[in-house]
Amino acid sequence: MSEKFCVSLTCARDNADKATVAFVVAGAAAASEKETLVFLSTEGVRLAEKGYADGIHEEGFAPLKQLLESYVEAGGKIFVCSPCFKKRGLDETKLIAGATIVGGAKLVEFLTVDGGSPCITY
Repeated sequence: MSEKFCVSLTCARDNADKATVAFVVAGAAAASEKETLVFLSTEGVRLAEKGYADGIHEEGFAPLKQLLESYVEAGGKIFVCSPCFKKRGLDETKLIAGATIVGGAKLVEFLTVDGGSPCITY
């Protein structure tokens, strides 16, 4: 069984339900002491900018900002797709805690090195 877990997230406010559930699952994996990575791409990269998740709250779940913070506090990592981030003109100086801008090779490395990792996508 892998000791790593990856959640790939391609949406943000455009589908707050998926974004929220992605961080619920990622938080559960991190709390289970799995080395956990959330990979943000396409519209999902917007969640890496401070303040963006404020006010996103799907009924029946904790607010997305709280889920993000809890995930990072549990040791979860956030990789942000560099080309996707740049395409949207976002500010690298305004990243949330735990977020790192990376190229696709870093995701491939996480998924394949040291026994690999399962990955789910929202």
